[in-house]
Amino acid sequence: QVRLVESGGGVVQAGGSLRLACTAATASGRIFSSYRMGWFRQAPGKEREFVGRISRGGFSIGYGDSVKGRFTVSRDNDKNTVYLQMNTLQPEDTAVYYCAAGRPDRFMATMTSASEYDYWGQGTQVTVSA
Repeated sequence: QVRLVESGGGVVQAGGSLRLACTAATASGRIFSSYRMGWFRQAPGKEREFVGRISRGGFSIGYGDSVKGRFTVSRDNDKNTVYLQMNTLQPEDTAVYYCAAGRPDRFMATMTSASEYDYWGQGTQVTVSA
């Protein structure tokens, strides 16, 4: 089992940048590098949207179409942390951002669906003003 805590959200003007962090506390016997990680976001009245994913070692990374070229996912397994660097933010990026982890023994076909993830953080609010 793993507990996830996001940080770094806030209010930023359009065109600005933010970096979110998600730090994991893992159960005894589990190491952070055994978890595949993802970022999702949810705006009011909308469904949860895939933002980005990263493999255990950080060598395979993918992004949702709406953030490609602007957002970057990375991880530091020594720090038990995954990051989401967000550049050129736009008002439509306003949402609660969540990090998620997939159980190490779980098959994850795409890592882009929320249903593939087992553990979630509480979310952090990002607001982009025009």
